[in-house]
Amino acid sequence: MSLPLDPDTVAQYLIDSPHFFEEHAELLAKIRLSSPLLGRAVSLQERQMEVLREKIKVQDLRLADMMRNAQENDASSHKLYAWTRSLLLARNDVDLPHTLVDGLRTSFGVPQATLRLWGVAEDYSHTWFAAEASEDAKIFANGLSLPFCGSNNDFEAAAWLEHHVQSVAMLPLRSAAASATFGLLVLGSPDPQRFSADMATDFLVQIGETASAALACLLE
Repeated sequence: MSLPLDPDTVAQYLIDSPHFFEEHAELLAKIRLSSPLLGRAVSLQERQMEVLREKIKVQDLRLADMMRNAQENDASSHKLYAWTRSLLLARNDVDLPHTLVDGLRTSFGVPQATLRLWGVAEDYSHTWFAAEASEDAKIFANGLSLPFCGSNNDFEAAAWLEHHVQSVAMLPLRSAAASATFGLLVLGSPDPQRFSADMATDFLVQIGETASAALACLLE
């Protein structure tokens, strides 16, 4: 009496014999597999079609996701362009901070935005954007290598906004010639998830760098 074949041996034989089913095509219609989609046994050919359709579905979902991301990135790029253009068109230097924060609110739908600058020229020392900021706030800003995003844990900078916010994004402002910060750009929202700790900051980095370049003309 012959011993039953080991399943691994059968599998290896089929791998080593790629033309087996070509030579025994009649077996394809006889092999029955359980279908998780139909809930019944189907032929090998039907199961292969199910697997192929599932792969196509996954690829379609990935393509749709890629297209959606591309559209969102394109929209963000247009907003960044319009905002940057408004900074270039500002009538004079003292208009820049207002144009900057107002553009963030209107172009990007940020509920609240403000900023503080230190080390500004004497001509701007009494403006709203040169209001007092504590040494702790300056040390915090100087320690940021990337924008901070997260819950508002009673940050001093969050109090610079007009209304209480649940989440904040704080962007350090740095001049190209120095590594130390000369200010802090603060965005706030009543939505706790608007500026979550796990959100990507690439786009915020671009905003911070653009704002830094525009506002550097106000320094001493």
